[in-house]
Amino acid sequence: MTPSTRHVDLLIRHARVDDDAPLTDIMINAGRIVALATGWDGTAREEIDAAGRAVVPGFIEPHIHLDKAMWHRARPSVAGTLEEAIRTTGELKSRCDREDMLTRARRVLDMAVRNGTIAMRTHPDVDPIQQLLGVETMLELRDEYRDLIDLQIVAFPQEGLIKAPGTLQLLEEALNLGADVAGGCPYNEASREDTEAHIDAVFALAQRFSVDIDLHADFADDTADARFFATEYIARKTIETGYQGRVSLGHVTSLGSLPPAQLAPLVELLADAHIHIVTLPATDLYLGARRDTENPRRALTPLRALVDGGVNVAYSSNNVRNAFTPFGNADVLTIGNLLAHAAQFGTPSQQAQILAMGTVNAARAIGIEGNYGIAPGRLADLVVLDTPWIADALLDMPPRTWVIKRGRITVTTHHCCEIHRAHSTEEV
Repeated sequence: MTPSTRHVDLLIRHARVDDDAPLTDIMINAGRIVALATGWDGTAREEIDAAGRAVVPGFIEPHIHLDKAMWHRARPSVAGTLEEAIRTTGELKSRCDREDMLTRARRVLDMAVRNGTIAMRTHPDVDPIQQLLGVETMLELRDEYRDLIDLQIVAFPQEGLIKAPGTLQLLEEALNLGADVAGGCPYNEASREDTEAHIDAVFALAQRFSVDIDLHADFADDTADARFFATEYIARKTIETGYQGRVSLGHVTSLGSLPPAQLAPLVELLADAHIHIVTLPATDLYLGARRDTENPRRALTPLRALVDGGVNVAYSSNNVRNAFTPFGNADVLTIGNLLAHAAQFGTPSQQAQILAMGTVNAARAIGIEGNYGIAPGRLADLVVLDTPWIADALLDMPPRTWVIKRGRITVTTHHCCEIHRAHSTEEV
């Protein structure tokens, strides 16, 4: 295809956008890809020679907690359990202030930008402890980083709704302030009945504000506790309310304990409801199956069954350096490599599936797929990887040579890495 103009804002020459196709030139105008061609002879205001490097759509973090990141030194873990993480985080939240949260979140955002992430869905806590501090801070960061990364904000009731009176009203205030998504944590209630009431309340709120839903669900090693086996209820609720394609579930590790005969119809129901599953391997592997003394489980959602069943699966970092996840550098490729090992997705086709989970699948999970990808008319949100083959992305874990956000170069990596802000350049 040839662009209508012979001059563009940005030209990426000799890019590998398909391992089975010749090197391609990518023409970009006004923040969008206008054409793909071979040996284009027009001119550009700015030009990159990819020199045969792989170019992929920008990476996406569909589930991350910026407000709780980088707390690893403030209160180091002793036991390393989920119960300790919830308790420790509650204590830290009670004395957190805005400047501290901004400083910690900026560190993670800068990591993400350097690593080629162009969109992120963050889940700040909304509860009687923190009130709306997390949402207000994320709104400030959404504006501050708007030229580097698109930030979606989930109003997330970590402490529950029924268990924490007043939280539902705070969620409503958060959405009125500008939060994008109604969140939920239904397993953090006192009973199965309250878990269902929690889910019902989040759906009602989302419908009232016409926003998507993102729930932390079924974060356990098995389904013995009914609070941690709500996936079927959520899927049926999604279909009943006409919310197909607008619901994402994070963790969902309990399903990994189900026998195939019980799992199969649930996977079919999830596919029918077009629910997006976001697996969080760094956290799930770290916290899961700690009480298993024999044949310890992987504590992951059943990735293979979900993928084979046609469910859209993505992955994300979840937490970065806190009691829930003591590691992390906000690098989608690092998490993808970890997931590929843990889920035994190592064949070439499976590695391609993992890469898709951090790009196109994640775009679907946060509702931006219409403007995403390497095709004419899509936003020019791209990463040039320092490797000649897309198929080698998870093998090489290559530097991000250039990151392009809406047609503007935001990161350049040679011997060092620079983040190019709209009005300044920050050496990192």
